[in-house]
Amino acid sequence: MTQDDTDTIPNSDEQQARAQCRVIAVVNQKGGVGKTTTTVNLATAMAAVGKRVLVVDADPQGNASTGFGLSRADRGLGSYELMFDGMSVEDVVTQTPIPGLAIITSSADLAGAEIQLVNSEQRESRMSAALNRSAKDYDFILIDCPPSLNLITLNALVAADALLVPLQVEFYALEGISSLLQTVEAVRNRFNPDLEIQGVVLTMFDKRNGLSEAVASDVRAFFGPQVYETVIPRNVRVSEAPSHGKPVLLYDLKCPGSRSYMHLASEFLRREAERAEAIAAAAA
Repeated sequence: MTQDDTDTIPNSDEQQARAQCRVIAVVNQKGGVGKTTTTVNLATAMAAVGKRVLVVDADPQGNASTGFGLSRADRGLGSYELMFDGMSVEDVVTQTPIPGLAIITSSADLAGAEIQLVNSEQRESRMSAALNRSAKDYDFILIDCPPSLNLITLNALVAADALLVPLQVEFYALEGISSLLQTVEAVRNRFNPDLEIQGVVLTMFDKRNGLSEAVASDVRAFFGPQVYETVIPRNVRVSEAPSHGKPVLLYDLKCPGSRSYMHLASEFLRREAERAEAIAAAAA
């Protein structure tokens, strides 16, 4: 075993700390489905009820960082340095204006990470190793993945305990999901056998459009109880909020989008509590 190998193996203290923190990769290989919006606002809603939350902006576009009001000029070290420079979360984390909510920002350097990862040792587990060193300070870590199934996304899937899949309610909603499911199965078989789908979130729902109801019904038939009861509606305030550098919950707390994300957070935390109770009961 090489020194590089031993550096990626968490010690017992790291394993115990990591077990107390849930890492959720927010992923969909399609762009424009509400992935980053869901990451930003779910994290905000969970922090609002006292959870310690870290967002990892792993998308080179850096939209999650922008969504918390961090311009590119204001970003220092971030997810690139976490994965490639051996830095800890504490070295690169930035506090947001929201109490209990921090972010590891994306930078322009992350755009070249895909090429750099190709010939790197332990190329699939760099993010996992970094988070294992530093997960003790958070209840939840949400990784905002790129809108593609590339090596950065693979790193997120290897690091994650579970996936949250935002799915836009449109005609082609399920098209391409088979590729994601195949990737998840491959990751389970080779790197992360405990990876699970935590839930599927229907986004951009328009109750005036009969197609939305039809597509939602198809998605629920396909995924079953993995689909959240809460749906995220099309809402202009949700679309406006990022341009003001704010989660919609800070931009307009009373709008339908904000209320939906608060309901989603409640449902998310209830699922997590039920999961923890089931594990405890099985171990008793």
